[in-house]
Amino acid sequence: MTTLHQRDEGTSAVLESRHYHERAKARIAGGVNSNVRLSGSPICFESGTGSRLTDVDGNVYVDYALGMGPNILGHAPPVVTAEVARTLAIGQLFAGQHTLELELANEFCSCIKSAELVRFGLSGSEMVQAAMRVARAYTERPEVIKFEGHYHGWFDNILINQTPPVAAQGNPIPRPHHLQSAGQSPHASEDIVVLPWNDAEAVEQYVGANASRIAAIITEPIMFNTGGILPRPGYLEHLRRVTKAHNIVLIFDEVITGFRVALGGAQELYSIRPDLSLFAKALGAGFPIAALAGRRDIMELFASGGVNHSGTYNANIVSLSGALAALRELSANGQAAYRRINAVGKALMDGIVAAGRRHGTDLQVSGVPSAFHTCFAGHPIHDYVTYSTTDQKRLGRFLAALLECGVRPTSRGTWFVSSTHTDDDMKSTLDAVDSALRQVS
Repeated sequence: MTTLHQRDEGTSAVLESRHYHERAKARIAGGVNSNVRLSGSPICFESGTGSRLTDVDGNVYVDYALGMGPNILGHAPPVVTAEVARTLAIGQLFAGQHTLELELANEFCSCIKSAELVRFGLSGSEMVQAAMRVARAYTERPEVIKFEGHYHGWFDNILINQTPPVAAQGNPIPRPHHLQSAGQSPHASEDIVVLPWNDAEAVEQYVGANASRIAAIITEPIMFNTGGILPRPGYLEHLRRVTKAHNIVLIFDEVITGFRVALGGAQELYSIRPDLSLFAKALGAGFPIAALAGRRDIMELFASGGVNHSGTYNANIVSLSGALAALRELSANGQAAYRRINAVGKALMDGIVAAGRRHGTDLQVSGVPSAFHTCFAGHPIHDYVTYSTTDQKRLGRFLAALLECGVRPTSRGTWFVSSTHTDDDMKSTLDAVDSALRQVS
């Protein structure tokens, strides 16, 4: 196996990738098809198997980006790809129903205890819109509360305050709106209220004064789009109590956490039952699928036709078969896949923390074994404001050094672990962490 850290050529080790990127920019805007990829190294990959990726230059990487989280069973998992291949001859789209829809719905609802009814779509961004729409219809109220630093898709009405400037005077509540993209309509998010996360008092204060206008609170149960920040003890329980008391719909955005942190998602980890939940990423183990699920009385509003949720490619055969195979594999042998993921992930977290101490750095690791985040900070991190003061330049150097050693977390410092990561992967990764910290220090 050839890895970057076995080479002496430096940047020439990805020469063909760089040539590809220049050619791609002539035909593809920015050379990429998602703006998230603009910030990463312009590496062109040729193939992926298990925990490894190979680029067009022949370099092999231990991959912890995993497609930004979906590949919980590794790249090209045979149990999933074989099932998808088996269904290809059946057809792909019927503009009608197929029995796989009910098979997957039954499997899905057996895993997610809050799911009385489910609808399938293709992306988390899309299902966020469906969730907010049905919550407004159910409550007949306009406002939705979201939290600073959380990401719920790229649509105009919700793409606000993921990376806002830190307020200078007293961090006002609610936060002023910060649009994340040129071209966003400033009016589309008028019904969105932004509060700081992990702050029970802020929620109590705003909801207490404005409950009659609030349709829903939407939250990542673990703040993975910014720093892998865990909820403070009792915080999610507080959200549940407040929303129940005021007939507000509690929406868990489990696009990242769903089927990754546990078979039943973060709601299983924290024993919280939200009214609605969103899922994507790990649900399809690499195939495009998303879901909105929750209480029957709310979800039935789609069944009446009164609340629209549509999509030509919803419940296509490829996505259904991939997700069904993935859920069955994750459930198999007493959830053996999760035991493997959690064992490797915990060893990695512990090893990275130990390496940081050996080198005398302020390297922090936060999250859970299946998904965690690394950053440099000399203070506790519990929300966006405290995360915003971490040393991003040093993190960038650390991640670049890891990539040179053939280890690939995401470009923002999040690590996803798959059931195919091995003890050898773990050892070579911790060796790379040691080497990278020597350079950063």
